[in-house]
Amino acid sequence: MTTTAFADLSMTVRTPDDILAAIPIVLGFVPEESVVMLTSGGRDPFHARVDLPLRSGDRRDCADELLRPVLRHAVSGVVFVFYTESPGVAASCAEDLVRTFEAERVQIISLLRSDGSRWFRVPTRAVLPESPGVPYDVSGHAFTARAVASGRVTRRSRSELAATVTADHAASRAVAKARRRLADQLAPDEPAWLISSLESLVACEGRPAPPVAARLLRAIEDDTCRDELLGGLDRPAAERLVPVLSALVRAAPPDALAPVASVLAFAAWLAGDGALAWCALDRAAEGATECTLARPVAEALQRALPPSVWERR
Repeated sequence: MTTTAFADLSMTVRTPDDILAAIPIVLGFVPEESVVMLTSGGRDPFHARVDLPLRSGDRRDCADELLRPVLRHAVSGVVFVFYTESPGVAASCAEDLVRTFEAERVQIISLLRSDGSRWFRVPTRAVLPESPGVPYDVSGHAFTARAVASGRVTRRSRSELAATVTADHAASRAVAKARRRLADQLAPDEPAWLISSLESLVACEGRPAPPVAARLLRAIEDDTCRDELLGGLDRPAAERLVPVLSALVRAAPPDALAPVASVLAFAAWLAGDGALAWCALDRAAEGATECTLARPVAEALQRALPPSVWERR
């Protein structure tokens, strides 16, 4: 499930066009074959995306998965948008969601379906017809213009977002070679070196050369170094660090992948980018080893915990 804080985007959503313009911005990509949920009210508003369930049992699981963070954050109302060309699949999924959420007295504000160029109102019962389609185009919407002006990047699909952290095999081979030349022991000042080196890379918007990347990756593998790095992060620092960590994830050999991908997942969550955080966790799972950080980050995403819980610690 993709979950991301929604409260800090300064968008007042009133119409279906507003909803459809807002979703790619808050997700960071245009969803496909997905259920997207926007929330209203509650302690910490958020949004969520799950793959569109096709089977009856999967639809019930989907409804339960989406309901859990809604109840946890005392959300009062939700909007659901189904991204699919199939009205039948959307209606069947909507029926399960309505039944599950209304049983917990959560208001269903709107049920919409998008086929990419038109939106439809989805009935609350699968046997009823949906409304006629209404053409829409969000390219000129005020939300879209504001997002572009602020530098917010919207990918064309989740696959395009995932590609930003996919393996660069040539870089990985060069870093693996450099790792074999590293000294056996970490330097006493390794935590401070790690933090200052990352700050330098952020400042110059650079990509580390293989010897530097190798040392950075080894430092991130060390629990003490990693704890020092994470302990000093706040949301602005995490946002600045994400591009450097993404480059390190792309260059990481399999035996060094899980720790740096888990740190990227944490930084992306802290920056409010749940979609990238999940992509980073997927990369962490491809590593030759495991990292203890991956599980708590996944739990934070599943529970829709806002970044503010870290800054309030």
